[in-house]
Amino acid sequence: MTMSSSRPYIVRALYDWILENDCTPYILVNAFVDGVEVPQEHVKDGQIILNISPNAVQNLFIRNQAIDFDGRFAGIPKSVFVPIGAVMGIYAKESGQGMVFEADGILPEPPKPGSPDGPRGIPSGVKSPGAGKKKPSLRVVK
Repeated sequence: MTMSSSRPYIVRALYDWILENDCTPYILVNAFVDGVEVPQEHVKDGQIILNISPNAVQNLFIRNQAIDFDGRFAGIPKSVFVPIGAVMGIYAKESGQGMVFEADGILPEPPKPGSPDGPRGIPSGVKSPGAGKKKPSLRVVK
């Protein structure tokens, strides 16, 4: 029997836990995954960190297939859609406590270095298939 992914359940549980501890939930997203809709001007090294606290977003839904919400980036309202497989981690801004997830399947090929439609190279923390099996790490962005 094939079971569904546990990732959305873990994300929801950690989201609730982070809020109950009066902290700010951040998600780390792989912007190269098909279907990710985030403001590209805020993507760095193929990744974006999103504050998903209730005071930062509206209409937040953490579904089994995706996380979506309405937010503001540099004062401009945007709708955000993140397939659950693109969520690389969820953590508390204040403590860094949370969880990093392993990549689902094979990672999509990033844009070629210097191409006008994307960042340069493979993002830090994202390994190409067959790369060394190091544990991913999070860094707190202030």
